[in-house]
Amino acid sequence: MTSHLFRSWNTPVGRGYIMLAAMQLCYGFAYSAYNNVITNFFADVLHFSGPQFGYMTAIREFGGLTLILLMALLYRVSIPWLTAGAMFFLSLGYGLFGITTSFLTVIPWILMSSFGMHTILQTQVSLGMSLTTQDRSGRVLGQMNAYSQVGTFIALIVVFLIFHFDLLSYQMTFVLMAAVGFIGAVAIFRFPNLHDGVERKVAPRREPIVWRKDYRYYYLLNLLDGVRQQIFFSFGLWVLVNRFELGVQDISILLMTVTFVGIVSSAYVGRLIDRLGERRVLQAINIGYVVALGGYALMGNVYPACVFYVIYSFIAPFSTIGASTYLRKIAVPEDMAPTLSMGVTILHATAVVVPVVAGFILNFVGYQVPFFIACGAALITIGVTHRLDPAKQRTAARVALDEAVLRTQAGTKGTAVDSGSSV
Repeated sequence: MTSHLFRSWNTPVGRGYIMLAAMQLCYGFAYSAYNNVITNFFADVLHFSGPQFGYMTAIREFGGLTLILLMALLYRVSIPWLTAGAMFFLSLGYGLFGITTSFLTVIPWILMSSFGMHTILQTQVSLGMSLTTQDRSGRVLGQMNAYSQVGTFIALIVVFLIFHFDLLSYQMTFVLMAAVGFIGAVAIFRFPNLHDGVERKVAPRREPIVWRKDYRYYYLLNLLDGVRQQIFFSFGLWVLVNRFELGVQDISILLMTVTFVGIVSSAYVGRLIDRLGERRVLQAINIGYVVALGGYALMGNVYPACVFYVIYSFIAPFSTIGASTYLRKIAVPEDMAPTLSMGVTILHATAVVVPVVAGFILNFVGYQVPFFIACGAALITIGVTHRLDPAKQRTAARVALDEAVLRTQAGTKGTAVDSGSSV
């Protein structure tokens, strides 16, 4: 798939593939460099305590909570332009982190970068799936995740070198993130209007807000993923930095390991989703979450804890890919973008509550308890994934659309046969 698209770079799909891959590289670099240094920046420069990490995460996730409203207001803006704008705001927010001096002064830039990042979380999936047909969605999304991981790997090397040799300050490191993110905004701006790998003259129509009972399993997957994801995201690195006293260089090496595993295997896992189906793959992934989160909570030694961190971090992106490809199989095209936005909003509704509650819990109990709560969310998700059946759970509109397509194809074949007979 990849080689074919690069051979066809002068086609709309080929150009779109390269543009999205370039944006993913830049996004992976900027976002991962930010994640790599932000925990130590909060600890070393702003001197945050454990609960403050949870509060800051809740503020950061406010952009995800309000994404559905933002997408409704901008529903007439094309997805490529929306993505470019989101990359710009992400970059600007990162660049301004360097001027902060306290909890209050960092909040505006967290919100700015948050709106950009959470918009990209949804739009990158929409753009990736527009490059190809339904039965190859997992493969392409897996490939795009690999490109993002390449950007992440480069970022981790750069950050490691910066802090190991004391090349740049925290402030200039944030400026570097902003510059790379801006390149990504430029790269995606001219992305073609595509649907199922076919160019359209106008941008595909999308509804401003979609909330349907038919998509309840997609919503529930995002809700449960939000509980699990935000606990690990808020406190995973915090445990390694504060309990096991890992520095920036140590964190960089750990994240390089995660990223390398993702680079070499993301496309393969994406193909597995296409071949085996979302139900089987998502069940296996959530079993992996239970093992990784439970092991992370129980291990008192830094090396096993790092192994479980790697396992969790590697499989985490595929929950989003599996849920997105499931949605594509049951929804009509105009529902896709707003429903993906609704999923991100639901996921991050938990992100506003869970980190604050978990941060409060940390004042009274060990860090293990929040991770056990995350294990419980993964166990419930296993039960939800068991009920997924895309063929039977299509909406009425999607069934009608599929039947219309089949009738059109049958009519086209019949016309071709009649023409051949007359000749």
